[in-house]
Amino acid sequence: MKMIRFRKDGRPQWGWLMGETHVTPMRKLDGEPASEVWRLEDLELLPPAEPTKIVCVGRNYADHIKEMGHAFGADLPAEPGLFLKAPNTLVPSGSEVAYPEWTKELHYEGELAVVIGQTARNVSEEEALGYVLGYTNALDLTARDKQKTDLQWIRAKSADGFLPLGPVLETELDPNDTVVRTWVNDEPRQEASTELMIFPVARVISYVSRFMTLEPGDVLLTGTPSGVGPLARGDRVKVEVSGVGVPLEVRIV
Repeated sequence: MKMIRFRKDGRPQWGWLMGETHVTPMRKLDGEPASEVWRLEDLELLPPAEPTKIVCVGRNYADHIKEMGHAFGADLPAEPGLFLKAPNTLVPSGSEVAYPEWTKELHYEGELAVVIGQTARNVSEEEALGYVLGYTNALDLTARDKQKTDLQWIRAKSADGFLPLGPVLETELDPNDTVVRTWVNDEPRQEASTELMIFPVARVISYVSRFMTLEPGDVLLTGTPSGVGPLARGDRVKVEVSGVGVPLEVRIV
C-alpha cells in the first residue's frame, strides 16, 4: 500500500493513495482510513518522513565505486561506509531545487530510501526489515567539488534542498529485488537492481542500530548505482524505484 504525507488546511497529515488521483486520510499513522476522499492535485505534498536523522550509505554498488575511481578508495568496503544528511535537506517531489552559487559540480544520485517505523536498537539482521515503515525514491544531491575539498561533507551533502524524497511511501516492497532508475531531461542515466548492493538493507539497519538508535521517521539512504553525473540549471530529474511505482520529480533552478 502507498502512504502519502501532505498538508491540508495548514496541517500536516498522512493518508493512503487510492489509485493515482485520490487520497484518503488516516486519523493516525497506523490507523484505518478516514471517510474523506480528496483529490491528490488539491493537496500540498510533503516528504514522506519526519526524521531526527538521515543515515546514508556510500559506495554500496561496486560499479559506482569503479566509476568514482580512486577519489574515495577503489577497494570494496568491508563494512558500510556511512555519512549523515541533515533534515533541512528534505523537499517533496515537484520541488524546484536551487543550484548553489558556491559549487560548480552539482551531481545527481538516485537511490532507494528506507523510512523506519519502530525504534530500532541492536536489532538482528533477520529482524531488521520488521522495523521498516516503508520505502520511497530519493535523490541524493551532492556538491562533488566540495565533497573533495571540505574537511567534512556537511556543505557537499547537507545544503538546503539536497534530498528530494517521495512522493509516496510503499509499505509492501522487497528491497532486495527492485530496480533504481534515474533520468535527466527524460534521458536514462542510472539503472541497477538492488540485488547488486554490497550491503543489503537488512544488514545496514542492523549495523547502524548497534551504535545509533533509529527512531520512527528516520531515513536510511542505501547508496547509488553507477551513472552519476553533473546537473545544470533548468534540468529536470526523475528517480523511480520500480517497486514504489510513483516517480520522484524535481527541477534544478
